Amino acid sequence: MSSTPARIVMKFGGTSVGDLDRIRAVAERVRGEVAAGAQVTVVVSAMAGVTNRLVADCAALHDLADPREYDAVVAAGEQVTSGLVAIALQALGVPARSWLGWQIPLLTDNAHGRAQIESVDGAALIGCMEAGVVPVVAGFQGIGPEERIATLGRGGSDTSAVAVAAAVKADRCDIYTDVDGIYTTDPRIVSRARKLDRITYEEMLELASVGAKVLQTRSVGLAMRERVRVRVLSSFAESGLVQAGSLVVDEEEIVEKQVVAGIAYSRDEAKISVRGIPDRPGIAAAIFGPLTAAHVNIDMIVQSTGTDGLTNMTFTVGCVDQARAVAVLEEQQDHIQYAELHTSRDVVKISVVGVGMRSHTGIANTMFRTLAERGINIQVISTSEIKISVLIDAEYTELAMRALHTAYGLDAR
Repeated sequence: MSSTPARIVMKFGGTSVGDLDRIRAVAERVRGEVAAGAQVTVVVSAMAGVTNRLVADCAALHDLADPREYDAVVAAGEQVTSGLVAIALQALGVPARSWLGWQIPLLTDNAHGRAQIESVDGAALIGCMEAGVVPVVAGFQGIGPEERIATLGRGGSDTSAVAVAAAVKADRCDIYTDVDGIYTTDPRIVSRARKLDRITYEEMLELASVGAKVLQTRSVGLAMRERVRVRVLSSFAESGLVQAGSLVVDEEEIVEKQVVAGIAYSRDEAKISVRGIPDRPGIAAAIFGPLTAAHVNIDMIVQSTGTDGLTNMTFTVGCVDQARAVAVLEEQQDHIQYAELHTSRDVVKISVVGVGMRSHTGIANTMFRTLAERGINIQVISTSEIKISVLIDAEYTELAMRALHTAYGLDAR
């Protein structure tokens, strides 16, 4: 009795296809899965550095390039890689053909440079696999409503891979990158960080949103919505070596849930303090309304009112939004009537994440006590159902990460 073959989407990032030798190694890895009986679709990024060069070329010609033409240029990197990987597979005797986003088709909205995927028709790719041919899909791109190429923005190839996996009803989506899995924290900072066998969609989504670099937030969110099982693996492991990697799965697939799954940090934070504001109803709206209208994303917020009746409002924005936020607030000074405006980039956000927080108490207290014992002052706090984030001085990043990793019992044994 024949069993249904496994169906896998294998995604390779820019460093994994950085030169011809690495492309050959990718082809060998794909051949191994095909030889094991799997139906495989490959999704590729541009070769490392190519997209940055194409972006720079656009900027050199026009600092406000037509976004439709910009997308036509920057999508070319993935087109080249998909063709090269298909050729490398053919050289190994594996039937393969390249696919661009418009050929699938992968349909997007009209937001060029940051397009959202609206639908993916998996029929042609399924037909290709069932005919014994490996589709090699150019990630990061689709086709917009005006029949123009549209790119998906940061993390677009990961998002493409998850969307394709959902469309072809893949058993899982393997993301090959330069690490061998998802760790409890950054092993470059905490040497005793350990690799997780499994992590929930929610935990990975929170970790990605607060600084973890392994997977992009959009791809994890899409995987959670579509229930696509994602596995993170190293593309630099020895060919033929069986890798366990790390699986991102539904919470129901994890029998024993850790109280804390991981700790992430982000240096991409700017702190803004608006001080000496007359305390009156609507002051928060007066501050954050204009910032929202200017498309400034606000993250952490703390408000305090002194005995003098004046309010101080402190919040964080991404570093890229700092100058714009300050300009908006200065324009609104007469309306807000604040006395002082201070900014700082010498801060870091540290976040503790775990679905076990729903059913355990004392998680926040452990964080606060651990930092206090090491003389680390907390400037701002924010929480969600499975996350606690604090803002501290950047100089204490490594000390705080190591101390918290130990305090929550995450150190490798």
